[in-house]
Amino acid sequence: MRNRTLAADYVRRASARLRSVDVLHEAGSWADVVRESQEVVELALKGLLLAAGIDPPRVHDVAEVLEAERGRLPAGLSDEIDAMAAASRTLRRDRELAFYGAEDLTPSEFYRERDAEEARDAARMVVERVRPHVPDRDSG
Repeated sequence: MRNRTLAADYVRRASARLRSVDVLHEAGSWADVVRESQEVVELALKGLLLAAGIDPPRVHDVAEVLEAERGRLPAGLSDEIDAMAAASRTLRRDRELAFYGAEDLTPSEFYRERDAEEARDAARMVVERVRPHVPDRDSG
């Protein structure tokens, strides 16, 4: 599948969601920062895969696909694939827990500012690395 419009839309939406991550961070809602950061990473990486002609799987963590398809991704990202895959894996692990919690875990009590900062930094890193490789739908 090679849908550049969809790829650009994913990356644009990931970029927009980064602003919501900042708002959640300012509010001290650490669990929500972690959850939303995961969604940012997922959208951006799926946009990158689409732009490279790779149909992204319908899963929340695309780390394995990034690693397996390294040769089909833009050469300028070769040194970044491992870091982006690690961000995808780490944030996927916390996706449901940060949102729903568990019988013995309340998200707002479990997640700390440091967790939120690490998640937000990972989301920013992924979007910043991916954005130059997925042309905006209005620019080509």
